[in-house]
Amino acid sequence: MRKELPQQLLRELLKNSKRSDRELAKVLKVSQPTITRARHKLEQDGMIEDYTIVPNFRKMGFELLAITLAKVHPEILSEARDRAKEFIAMFPNTMFASPGEGMGMNAVSISFHRNYTEYHKSLTLIRTEWKNIIQEVHSFIIPLGRREFKRFSLTHLKDIPL
Repeated sequence: MRKELPQQLLRELLKNSKRSDRELAKVLKVSQPTITRARHKLEQDGMIEDYTIVPNFRKMGFELLAITLAKVHPEILSEARDRAKEFIAMFPNTMFASPGEGMGMNAVSISFHRNYTEYHKSLTLIRTEWKNIIQEVHSFIIPLGRREFKRFSLTHLKDIPL
């Protein structure tokens, strides 16, 4: 197997992950079994965690994308991690949540909402349920399907050196 094949395969899958191993083999000029082995290796090594689509969120009924930053009391942050995982699981519209740092905050979530009322209800629930844990919450609200400079897609990563 060529040394650069796993990286080339990963790039091709970022372009379109629904292609068959046979199609990928033609593009990369190797045999289909070679592609299958390389794909399985990428999966086993954790380079590929999931195969998914990027839908048109607006057509799915979501009007807003919210990036929410929170400042959790630092002394509680490690203790609250398990409880936070359970709490965030209640929100299927939240696609990402993690501790982090920046702008004086130490937690972030990214979520989709059907409208501002739905967003506000979830934010109110967070502020109420976590009032003794979260010091501050700030959100950046993005109306979907209007004037994006670059659409949300993982295909853009195909050109970044691995």
